[in-house]
Amino acid sequence: MNIDELKNTWNQDDSFEGTPGISMEQKNKINLPLEKIRSNMRMEFWSTIGIFIFAFTVIALSSGPFKFKFYITILIASMVFVTFFFFSQFFKLYNNMSSPMMKTYDSLKDLLHQFDLNKQYYLSFYLCFVPFLVCEIIIVLEFIPRPVPLSHLKIAGILIGSILIVMPLLFFIGKWWFSRLYGKHIRQIESLVNELT
Repeated sequence: MNIDELKNTWNQDDSFEGTPGISMEQKNKINLPLEKIRSNMRMEFWSTIGIFIFAFTVIALSSGPFKFKFYITILIASMVFVTFFFFSQFFKLYNNMSSPMMKTYDSLKDLLHQFDLNKQYYLSFYLCFVPFLVCEIIIVLEFIPRPVPLSHLKIAGILIGSILIVMPLLFFIGKWWFSRLYGKHIRQIESLVNELT
C-alpha cells in the first residue's frame, strides 16, 4: 500500500467524529456537583488548618516536661509537612475543576480520572498518619508517669495492638469520609458523563 492509498483510507475512515461537545444545559448540571466538591475541599482545607493551630496552641499552653512538648511539637510539625504535600495534590484538582476548558467529553473523562487518582491520594493521606500515631503512643508511654512501670511485653502488646487496630480504622474512616464529602457528587458527574456517550 503506497502513501496515497493510506491517505485515502484515512480520509474515508469516518469512525472518528471528533470530540463531542457539551451543551449549556449539561454544563449547568455538571457545574452543581463540581461546585459542591470545591466547597467541601475548601471546608476541609480550613478545618485542617484549624486543627493544627488548635494542636500547637494546646501544646504551647500545656504544663508538661520540655522534652515531651518538644517531641510532640516536632511530630505535629512533620504531620503539617505531610499534609501540605497531599493538599498540594488536592489543589491541582481544585484548580482543574474551575478551568474554563470543561467543555468537552474528553475533558470530563480526564476529570473523572483525576477524581480517581485523588481518591487514592486521599486514602494514602489517612494511612500516612499511622507512623505518627505510633510515635505519639511511644511518647505517651515513655513520658506519662506510672506507679508501676509497664513491662516490655505490655509495651510491645500496646504498640502492636494499636497498629493492628489503627491501620484498618484509618483506612475505613478515610474511605467513608471521602465517600461522604465527594463520592455522591462524583457519581452524579459520572452519570452525566455516561449520558453524553
